[in-house]
Amino acid sequence: MSAPDEATPDGAPLTAIDEEATEPVAVESPRLELRDPLPPVVETPAQLQATCDAILAGTGPIALDAERASGYRYSQRAYLIQIRREGSGTHLVDPTAFDSLVPIDTAFDGNEWILHAATQDLMCLAEVGLYPEKLFDTELAGRLLNLPRVGLAALVDHYLGLSLAKELSAADWSTRPLPDPWLVYAALDVEVLVELRDLIDADLVKAGKREWAAEEFESLLLFQGPPERKEPWRRTSGIHKARGRRALAVVRELWETRDRIAGARDTTPGRILPDTSILELASSPPHDLNALKGLRIMRNRGPRRFLGDWFDAIERGLTLPEAQLPTATQRIDGPPPPRAWADKNPVAAERLARSREVIAAVAEEHDLPTENLISPQLVRNLAWAPPAELTVESVSAELRAAGARQWQVGLIVEPLTEALAPVS
Repeated sequence: MSAPDEATPDGAPLTAIDEEATEPVAVESPRLELRDPLPPVVETPAQLQATCDAILAGTGPIALDAERASGYRYSQRAYLIQIRREGSGTHLVDPTAFDSLVPIDTAFDGNEWILHAATQDLMCLAEVGLYPEKLFDTELAGRLLNLPRVGLAALVDHYLGLSLAKELSAADWSTRPLPDPWLVYAALDVEVLVELRDLIDADLVKAGKREWAAEEFESLLLFQGPPERKEPWRRTSGIHKARGRRALAVVRELWETRDRIAGARDTTPGRILPDTSILELASSPPHDLNALKGLRIMRNRGPRRFLGDWFDAIERGLTLPEAQLPTATQRIDGPPPPRAWADKNPVAAERLARSREVIAAVAEEHDLPTENLISPQLVRNLAWAPPAELTVESVSAELRAAGARQWQVGLIVEPLTEALAPVS
């Protein structure tokens, strides 16, 4: 048996040195394990009531996580919800077994939720009737502390000296029944979330950032999901290979057809027809249904079952009137990409350069990532079109109207106003 690894004063293991290597080899921290036996999946009304009773009997904040099947399903619904509370234990709830989970929301009774990367889970939790009244986001808090890595596994290692496996993060959680190893993996995601929250919170207080975090967490309560994308079909991977507006029209028709089929079947679109196949069909459209059927990309059973749909989409794209063809590039609301500013608006380009410089300086002074100090898009908008009457008050009003929190405005409004001012 080898000698135990030494540890640093804070309990983190030192790196072991491979005598034959020039670089130190990191020693993996001990694995996080469940402290209690794996609970059964909650999937009956009686089990749901018992879970609500247990949550009510617990104390303190409530750790939550949700597992989706994004790589397999069209929807972003939750297929498993993990809950843990001091004195209550861990509960693994199958939301697909119930019309809603409002009884659990009632049992939460306004207590603080602890989530990691809350924006990933809030919408699918709301879909089953779970709405936070207070929350603490460990990932967002880690960003405010400017930690080098803010994934859950990284934070558990940093604060608790334990390793957390993440190899099942992309699993198909719509699988039924869920294998026990998957359930253990899911339960571990909330196992130490309460302890992690308290340690991160203490660091926020120490850094003088607790009030900033409180504003950020408060704003998350209003989160309604990411803004709807305009012309989402333009995100087709490799779309730059589609030459000309006619080819783009075929891409659009195929993408929208695929999206309709994927939504109806609740299957991720790429499993219906890969982006590469869309581009291939748009670049060299088949002249008839038999030609389409003979293509290599139609040999797989998935795309082949919708041959008629693909051919109709191609026909629509090829016969669309010229006036209805998509533009060569996407129309963008607001300022153009910054790389074009020097030619289109050199004065704005100079304002943006000065603004970025002062934002970087303030971020460094307060040990913050620049993107958490203020939204880069917000800065670009102001640099392109600053208020007609440039004052601290007018810039502050625009920042707040665009969603900046008060702590952000307080830190940057004066240097930003100065950066936006004309150079005398």
